[in-house]
Amino acid sequence: AREARMLGAWLLHYSTDYVFDGSGTTPWRETDATAPLSVYGQTKLEGEQQVAAACTQHLLLRTSWVYAVRGANFAKTMLRLATQRDSFSVVDDQIGAPTAAELLADASAHMLRSALAEPELAGLYHCTAAGETSWHSYAQYVVAQARALGWSLQATPDRIMPIPSRNYPTPAVRPLNSRLDCNRLQSTFGLVLPPWQTHVRRMLEALRPAAAP
Repeated sequence: AREARMLGAWLLHYSTDYVFDGSGTTPWRETDATAPLSVYGQTKLEGEQQVAAACTQHLLLRTSWVYAVRGANFAKTMLRLATQRDSFSVVDDQIGAPTAAELLADASAHMLRSALAEPELAGLYHCTAAGETSWHSYAQYVVAQARALGWSLQATPDRIMPIPSRNYPTPAVRPLNSRLDCNRLQSTFGLVLPPWQTHVRRMLEALRPAAAP
């Protein structure tokens, strides 16, 4: 951030919904008080603060549940489980919006182009796909769409069982409410963020087995 300031460059920095404590059911706004539950969330918050303090020309984007065609992600894990088992369980009380890396890239490019022409647009924005879902419903959607696209899977959507987070403990506490309010980004930059299902289906089409129709 200091180097960007000295060079007169713009700095694009990605952050996370984990800066919030995940309470309630209302989507988090940029102006809401932060209260991270984990070291990850705390250090991401500190990163935001240091960028904002050191570099005026910055865009900070908080996002959630990011995935891409390449690399490991939740959907690929669900497909693997559905291939190996006829049933399994997924938490149903964590709510958010699966957000494609390509959506973030497209939004980032548009925002940077606008900010270069209008420096006053610098600041903090929330950026996720539209809508919301639980990890459980997300898993059901992935399996249903994959089966429709030709995957040979043992599990069906109705054989994916919902469980609360307390039945699936993790080393770090995860927020239950990962909803992010993206109205500021959409109104400022004239963007309409697509439903989360759009890019999930696109990913599944890209991963479709060679033998599938």
